[in-house]
Amino acid sequence: MEYDVMEARYLGGHSLWLRFRDGTQGEIDLSPQLNGPVFEPLKDPEFFRQFRIDPECRTLVWPNGADIAPEALHDGVRRVA
Repeated sequence: MEYDVMEARYLGGHSLWLRFRDGTQGEIDLSPQLNGPVFEPLKDPEFFRQFRIDPECRTLVWPNGADIAPEALHDGVRRVA
């Protein structure tokens, strides 16, 4: 629950700003994680920016069914003040 994504903003390319339930916030570049068939469409920045926060799972999801575990997002965030 502490890893729930509460807010997400597109920064450009494959980078996002995220805020989590536990107060952690910062930037993450997801380009290194876009491996495998389900993530292939996300390599297109126009498709990538179609993410949303799933209201049940509280993580990022895309129209093709791709998602990234909130724990992985939390661990990968570069915290900013």
